Parts: sequence; C-alpha cells; structure tokens
Amino acid sequence: RIEEGISDLRQISRFNGKTAVGLGVVKQHGANAVEVSKLVTEKVAQIQKALLPGYHVDVRLDTTQYIRDSVRELNLTLLYSAILTSMVCYLFLGAWSSTINVLLAIPTSIVGAFSALHFLGFTLNTFTLLGLSLAIGIVVDDAIMMLENIVRHFDMGKTRRKAALEGSNEITFAALATTLAIAAIFIPVIFMQGVVGRFFYQYGITVTVAVFLSLLEALTLTPMRSARFLHSGKSGNPGWTLKTMDRWMDFLSEGYRKLLKGCLNHRGWVMIASILVFLSSLAFLSTLKKELIPAQDQALFLLSIKTPVGTAIQATDQVYRQAEEYLKKQPEVQDLYTTIGNFQNNNVVNAGVIYVILKDPKKRSLTQREIMDRSKSDLKKLLPQQDIATQDLSLTGFSASRGFPIEFTVEGPEWKKVIDYTKAINEKLVATGYVEDLNTDFQEGMPEIRVKPNREKEAARGVSTTTLGQEVSVLVGGQIFNANTQYPKDDHRYYIRTRSEPHQTASANDIKKLLLSNDRGTGGTLVPLNEVADVELTTGPQLISRVNRARAIPVYANVANNRSQQEVLEAVVRTGQEVLPTHSGYSLKATGSAEAFHDAFRGLFFALILGIVVAYMVLASQFNSFVHPVTVLMALPFSLSGALVALYLTHQSLSLFSIIGLILLMGIVKKNSILLVDFTNQRRAEGLSPTQALLEACPVRLRPILMTSVATIAGAIPEALNFGAGAETRVPMAISIIGGVFVSTLLTLFVVPCVYSLFTRFERPEKVEVA
Repeated sequence: RIEEGISDLRQISRFNGKTAVGLGVVKQHGANAVEVSKLVTEKVAQIQKALLPGYHVDVRLDTTQYIRDSVRELNLTLLYSAILTSMVCYLFLGAWSSTINVLLAIPTSIVGAFSALHFLGFTLNTFTLLGLSLAIGIVVDDAIMMLENIVRHFDMGKTRRKAALEGSNEITFAALATTLAIAAIFIPVIFMQGVVGRFFYQYGITVTVAVFLSLLEALTLTPMRSARFLHSGKSGNPGWTLKTMDRWMDFLSEGYRKLLKGCLNHRGWVMIASILVFLSSLAFLSTLKKELIPAQDQALFLLSIKTPVGTAIQATDQVYRQAEEYLKKQPEVQDLYTTIGNFQNNNVVNAGVIYVILKDPKKRSLTQREIMDRSKSDLKKLLPQQDIATQDLSLTGFSASRGFPIEFTVEGPEWKKVIDYTKAINEKLVATGYVEDLNTDFQEGMPEIRVKPNREKEAARGVSTTTLGQEVSVLVGGQIFNANTQYPKDDHRYYIRTRSEPHQTASANDIKKLLLSNDRGTGGTLVPLNEVADVELTTGPQLISRVNRARAIPVYANVANNRSQQEVLEAVVRTGQEVLPTHSGYSLKATGSAEAFHDAFRGLFFALILGIVVAYMVLASQFNSFVHPVTVLMALPFSLSGALVALYLTHQSLSLFSIIGLILLMGIVKKNSILLVDFTNQRRAEGLSPTQALLEACPVRLRPILMTSVATIAGAIPEALNFGAGAETRVPMAISIIGGVFVSTLLTLFVVPCVYSLFTRFERPEKVEVA
C-alpha cells in the first residue's frame, strides 16, 4: 500500500491556526542583529514574489524590533538629558553664553565617544548607549568647574584673559583628579570575564573615553572660549533668574559656613553620626530583591504544555488547539505561533510551545507579567491534566541555556539514584513556595515494548538474533530503500519506505504475531516472533541526558512573584545539601542564568572593591599623600547609602543594571570631595590653619559642587522616568545614581571637612631643605 510521506508525523507547526513551517534565523558572532533583520526582511520579500498562489512567507516574529525601540528611546533620553543639563547650567550661571560654553562639552565628548566605538568595533547596544546617556550629566562637570571658577575670577574685575588663565590654573588639578578617579573605577571592570564581562568592557570603555574627552575639552577649549567670549550675568544687567540664584546661593553659603563651623567644633559626634547613618542603610541591602536582570515587557512570552508521557502527537495537538482558542480570545494577544514535537530539539511528541506575541504595551492595560500569570491560571483550569508553564524571554540575555532564572543540574554516577535525588530536591523546592513552573527534561513512564531474544528457541526454529533484529526493525520502524527504487509522481520522485500496516504493530500482542523468516534457505518457514523471543510492555525514561559526560538531570523553574532570584538560588543550594549525601559523587550545580548570576555578582563586587583600591592609589599619587585620598573616599559609603535607600523606596531590585549605576556612582561622587580637599590645600598653602582654610574654601566651592551634582541628577532623570522600551533596565541604574549623588552631596559637605580636620594630625611634615 502506497502512502504519502516516508516517515511518521513527529512535528506540527501553526501560525494563528494555519499550518506553517517556521524558519529561525540566528546571526553569526559579531554580526549586527538589526542589520541581519533588515537583510532577512528584504530577502523574504523577494522570496514571496516567487511563491505559488496560496502560499505566503513573511517575517512574523522579529525580536530585533524591541532592540530598535529600545535604541530609539535611549536616543531620546540622550536628548532629554542634554536639555535638562542645559537648564541647570543656565539656572546657576545666568548667562546663555556661559551655558553654551559648558554645553559644548556634550557634543565634544559624545561624538568623540561614538568615534571611539566605531574604531574599536563596538555596537550601539544597551550598555554603550546607557553609558553615553548617563555620561551626559558627567561630561559637563569638568567644564562646569572650570567655567564657574573662571566666572568667579571675572566677577572680581579681572580681564577675560586673566580670569581664564588664573581660574583654569586654580581648577586644573581638581579636574584632572576627578577624571582619573572616574577612570580608575572602570579599570577593573574592563577586565571582567564571561558574557557579562564583554558588555561591561564596552560600557567601561565608552564612559572612560567620554570623560577623558570632557577633561580635554575643559582644560583647553573652555578657557580659550572664555578668554574670547565670556559674559557674566553680573557684569552686565543681571536678570531675575541670576539675581534670585545669587541671593539663594549667598544664603546657602552663609548658612553652610555656620553649620560647618559647628560641625568642626564637634567633629567626633559628626563622625559617629555619619557611621551610624551608613550602617543603618546597610539594612536595606538585605531587604532588596537581588536578581541578574529585571524582567522586561518585550510583548512576547512562551507558553509550554506537556501532556502525559506516551501521548500521541494527534492527542497533544488537540490540547494545543484548545489553548490556542483560549489565547485568541484574549484582547492583548496579537499573534500565535505553535510548534509541537521539536521545541528545544528534544523531538518528543507530548510537548511543545506557543509563542504568544502581544500587542504593543501602549495598546493594552495589562503588563506582560500580568498576562502571563492570567493565561497560565486560566489554562490550568481549562486543561487540568496538563503541565503548563510560561517563560519570559527577556531573562535569557546572559545565558546559553534555556534562559530560566533558576537552572541547575543534579549529577552522579548511578542513574537511578540521580532520579531519586532529583525528585526529592524538586519536592522540597515546591514545598517552599519559592518557585513556579518547576520542570525537568526527565520524564518517567514512557511506554515501550521490549523484545528479548530467547537463544534456545531461536536455535530450535532456525532464527538468528541478527535476523530477528533486522526484521523487527523493518516491520515496526520501516526501511527506506536507496535511490534506485524511487517512483515518479506529479513530476517529483519519491523515496520508498516499507513497513507493516499500522494495526499490525499497535500493541504488544500485535507485535508478538509478527512473522520472521528462518535462516534455513528458501525452503524455510515463517516463525511468529513470540516463539523465538519474549515480548513485554514496560516503561522507561523519555530522555537520558548527560552534562560533561556524567549522568545528569537538568531542572529549571521561574521565581515566585514574592521572591528574588538570589533567595531561590540559596534555597536550591540548601536543599541540595540536605538531600545529597556528602562525598558520594553526587552534586548539584547551577547552570545557565543561575550560574551567570553568581559569576556576575562575584565579578562586579570584586571589580568594585578593586576599583576603589586603584582610585586610592591614583589619588595618593596626585595628592602626594596617604591621608588625603582617605578623606576623598569618605564620600563613597554615603553614595552607597543613598543608592540603597533610593532603590528600596522605588521598589527596584539590586541587579546587574543597578550595580552598573553603583560603579559609575563610585566614580562621580568623589569629585565633590576632591573639590573641597584641593581648594582647602590651596588656602593652607597661603598660610591659613586647617580650620580657617576649611571655613573659607568649602563655602566658595559650594556653588560648583551643587551645580555639578544637580547637573548629574538632571542628566539621570529621563532614565528614571520609566517610559519606553527597555525602561526596566534603565530605571534601576538611574535611581541608584540619583539617590547616591543626592545623599553623598549632602553628607560630603559636612563629613569630609570634619575628616580632613581630624586627619591633619597624621599628615607628613614637609621636609625642609638646608643649603
């Protein structure tokens, strides 16, 4: 009997209910994903023209659309940051000429950074664009410090040229020190390993290049322009804005001087209070959720359904059709692509996945996570006998595995014990309530028919084991003949496959009746299979998996709504220690995103600590002192306090992106301390005592400190407003910077002078040269 097709049906694919063939395109290493998407779209349009009527080919799922939307939002963020920064500069300087002088540092630094990205072969990705957008408020700092000091000398009655020379000389050391301090933080980050390290390398290089270019601009072009085009609001007819700001700054400076004098008289109490503030803020460290990356609304998620082991693909298909009917009725769903039998290359017919493509977030009222939870809950009621789970694809960016936030393997020498230990671990994890959608590749109970040859019976009936194996294989599985046995049909040539009729191998009893030929020549007889072999129906595992050549069972799960990734991973480790015997060859190992989580956090915290050490060494060489760098670095604990409090109040997590903000924060908050310490040293060089120098220098430096801090905060505000694609990654970074700069600025103004005053007793006395 001739039938269409030479193999059994093992895979089914549909798009919006219509039979389809899905083709996935993966870019090569180093290729631009957006450019690949553009070329694929153009090629698909060409292919469509050559198709027969009734057939259609189109790009139905383009994950690079989210990349394009995110990049567009980041470009807008760059523009908004520049506008807010310009408003801050005008507010403090009161003259558009001075404001434009400062703002020219932005194109110099940003365009120069783009050039560096081009020659280094970097791409415009989330990390490079985040670095540039956050650098907007930083690259103007050097120009602000330089111009503010030049304007201060100009308002003393000096000529533009003299004010530019003396003002720039006075601030050159502080500008150089702040830039090198920022760069020092990123030196260890650049050398991080792994996937996360590759992104941080580009991020660190981008920010470092931008701040070095801003320093070059501040030391050369800003004084040059000031010597030719400087106009101060005070020198002409000051407007209402500048008058109000001057009165406000005079009031703040005088109040700051009085408060600082009181703090210097009670330095010990100030230090104790500051330490208590820092220690109390560390309590937020334990309350913050910790995860590798926050979930993003990419308008796409996966819905997987597993039917009981042994279910035929036709029965599995009916289950998926019910799920599709439900999803089609949901107003937030745009398209559905279903694939059964070939997901994750497992080739199992009782499992598959539905790619649920949602409408744009602006066109729906529910978030992606809310839709995922509702769909899973409703389908579990509709299909109570099936195993239903969802997966957020936005969490798969730093993993080469399945991309679930919780992934681990249970490994060991004996397969049966590995199975038992995995079951025990999974049961304990489910009981904690920490995980959702806990699943594994291993499934027991797969029906199988085992044929065991009986050698005595084979010998008696003249059937060899080789003949038995070959003929059972052909009768049950079929055999495809070679190219010489093709037959033509409709101008095509088809291969020929022979096998028994389906009803002849439907059950174990049917297989027992299969007839085999004996090996006694042409005069031999046909022998029933059950007369030469034992046939029994049993069960076995659907898949047998290995990791690094050892028997292993992979387990993966989602994190429950009220838990963090770190909390669940700690529970996994504890459960593994409770279940697995020690020193027995059995182990539990984190894989995929879970492994990336541990590696990223270890690497980032190590880089953060090493960056502080490098910054200390750089500052020590610049100040030629072991004491003053400690004073400068006193701003760092308070920046951490501010960031933790801000993240807690805004319900953000401590993730890869918020730690990026912390690292950048460690670089920029030192500039306030450097301004205070450097200007105090200059006043002491004129013969003032430490206390007198502090009381004179610190109020003078208050205006540039507030100006640079407010500019930095203003530059980060657009990222913190949580709008547009990719906002979930930008917000925690911006929030940590805003909170850290705000708190550290307030406390640095009082704590650093007190520390400076206390540490003067440890300064090395100057050597006196004797002629």
